[in-house]
Amino acid sequence: MTIEEEIKNTEDEIRKTPYNKATSHHIGRLKAKLARLRDELQKRATAATAASKSESRGYAVKKSGDATVVLVGFPSVGKSTLLNRLTGTSAEVAAYDFTTLEVIPGTLLYKGARIQFLDLPGLVRGAATGRGRGREVISVLRNADLILFVLDPFQPQQQYETLAKELHDAGVRVNAKPPAVRIRRTSRGGIAVNSTVPLALNPDDTETADSETGGIDEETIRAVLSEYKILNAEVLIRERVSLDRLIDAVLGNRSYIPALTAVNKVDLASSEFGGFGFEFKDAIPISAALGTNIEALKARIYDKLGFIRTFMKPQGAPPDLENPLVVRRNSTVADVCSAIHRDFVARFRYARVWGKSVKFGGQRVGLSHLLADGDVVSIAMQRR
Repeated sequence: MTIEEEIKNTEDEIRKTPYNKATSHHIGRLKAKLARLRDELQKRATAATAASKSESRGYAVKKSGDATVVLVGFPSVGKSTLLNRLTGTSAEVAAYDFTTLEVIPGTLLYKGARIQFLDLPGLVRGAATGRGRGREVISVLRNADLILFVLDPFQPQQQYETLAKELHDAGVRVNAKPPAVRIRRTSRGGIAVNSTVPLALNPDDTETADSETGGIDEETIRAVLSEYKILNAEVLIRERVSLDRLIDAVLGNRSYIPALTAVNKVDLASSEFGGFGFEFKDAIPISAALGTNIEALKARIYDKLGFIRTFMKPQGAPPDLENPLVVRRNSTVADVCSAIHRDFVARFRYARVWGKSVKFGGQRVGLSHLLADGDVVSIAMQRR
């Protein structure tokens, strides 16, 4: 039996098995097996691609700037036009599919931040298994700081669901945080499970104790771990984890990337096509061709990336308010020092800060001090 046949048989068995308390452990093992088989299939396919001399080379993209945003969508949804509008890059645009055959970069300067955009070749159904060079595209996407889904206004829900499924099947978790689960293998002692929260919503409720809402018990955890030949381990769970997120924690190779959704070409949507009618309340309607809502999109991207601006003040001189140093939200003085030069941390004495993060202007702080947007920072360093 091939691995593809095993995957199909496992999917069929999961689909046919009713979920209840008696079958939860069996379904847990089946889902763990399915994740393991898909992971093995991807590894084989990646190895085959690398070994094949006839296969074209992968996409080599160097990250630059303060963050990298990838444009993800089906062919001909207007990603290249949007890249041109955001960054001024002269990407080829045409009214036919697969205009973009390589990764095209561009840079946006916004509120002091240098944001790199990558226009990826359009994803198609089956990309997670390699169709349409999907593996190469997804490998670039895994290193991004933000995904921008670009959809057309006529079938946005269907497009989004297909793209989200392809990324999920490829191990990319959109707008999700890693599960608060730690698994440490041991040499003996079996599986020891400790949890800071109740594992199930209601241990006696077979309707709520499922793989989507949480509700796994220790026997299910042991069943999942045994599928991966983990027989001795200490498991610490800090959230009411679902079965799928437990499997993600066991695999440990998932990418967790925030995302925004933009619906392009809204100028073409009319009553003839059923109007805009997009179901996602957080989606941003735009027209890259006309420039509609582009400034609002830039602001949402900047905010989603979690940037804050700090202004450096040399000792005995006024602060430089024209050229902010852009860092991520929850950054410390140490992060600012590292962004300037690695020697700044080693030679650091103290810093003085003016702004929202301190009680009074010019407060003396250390490396661990958390900064806020708009703070002015002056760093005192040890002499060589």
